[in-house]
Parts: sequence; C-alpha cells; structure tokens
Amino acid sequence: MKEEINKLVRSIIEDYSRWTARAFDCNFNKVNDFKDSIEVKEGSKYIKIMHGNTVWGFVNKGNPDFEAGDILKAANWRAPALNKARGNIFGKYSVAWTGPHYISGYTAGGKRAPEGKTGLLRGNSQVVDGGES
Repeated sequence: MKEEINKLVRSIIEDYSRWTARAFDCNFNKVNDFKDSIEVKEGSKYIKIMHGNTVWGFVNKGNPDFEAGDILKAANWRAPALNKARGNIFGKYSVAWTGPHYISGYTAGGKRAPEGKTGLLRGNSQVVDGGES
C-alpha cells in the first residue's frame, strides 16, 4: 500500500505542477513549496493526506464499509465523507491537487474517459493507474 500512496502523492504534485504552469508561468518554487507541505498521517482506519493546514483527503485502510485503498473526500479535519469512494489506489483513478474528484463518471458531469480508462477527467487531470507498475 505504501507504493500506491506514494504514487497518489506524486499524482497530486503533478496536477499542482500542471495547474501552476498554466496559472503562473511555472514557478518552480511554488511547486517545491507545495511538495514540501504534503504530509501523510496513518491512523487506525484511514491514511490522511494533507498539504499545509488543509486536509486533501483520506485513503481507507480499516473501515469495513469500504474497500482497502478507497480514496475518500474529507468531510472535516478528522473524518472522511462516507457517502462514496472517489476511486481506489489499487485501480484507475483521477485526482486534482485540491482533493479527490467528486463522484466520478459521465453522469456526474465529466467527459467520458478515453477507451480503457476510467475516472472523471476535469481540466488537465490525468488518469492514474494504481495497479501493478
């Protein structure tokens, strides 16, 4: 699970880098500051991912109502939103630097993913294949 969490964190940083390049003519100091601000804290049920003083989201590791590796939005500082997983780190997913995408799929307002890929593609978000590398 550790490698998949690292892949998730890398995809968050890559999305921030793409956003920064479009918005600020690629200020590498901003990207490095963002990268340095990311923190991963492991609890008994969830792995919390934060940047600065903001909770990015959670990854399930012990809640039996979800699959191990499910990506969950933050409901607040301490707990995830438990309505639906936003993806799974062991499968294909897409995320933004601001947090997990909202409930994914064409019916949620996104455009259809390319053939063989899943996830809600917003802006320049990339589909991440969390499976075997």
